[in-house]
Amino acid sequence: MNRCFELAEEAAARGDTPVGSLLADSEGNIVAEAGERNRTSDLFAHAELLAIREAIRTLGTNDLSGFSLITTNEPCFLCSYAIRQTGISRVAFARKTPGIGGATSNYPILSATEIAAWPDPPRIIFMGNNVRG
Repeated sequence: MNRCFELAEEAAARGDTPVGSLLADSEGNIVAEAGERNRTSDLFAHAELLAIREAIRTLGTNDLSGFSLITTNEPCFLCSYAIRQTGISRVAFARKTPGIGGATSNYPILSATEIAAWPDPPRIIFMGNNVRG
């Protein structure tokens, strides 16, 4: 999570929303990381999406089952959809975003089980009490 906060600080210094994300394999090795670029580059350049795209390119597959996404902020609806479609197994975050969050909002896309075409929901880990920020 410390690396995610470093990425978030770099994003803030660029004028972007301070969000940092990374994907790690089951051994804890970082395979992709990114800081938000939604204001300076692309409306859809959320840190989570950028890290997911990098992991897909690096690994040569859209199947990210067995991987963990660690991020400073709770993934939004857009990012939650991408997490579900790639089958990411675990999502850990430090700050809740209840209005638009994929886990804590009225639309819990990350944990929804009623959409049969989607892979199983990831394990969701809220780390807010254990990290800086």
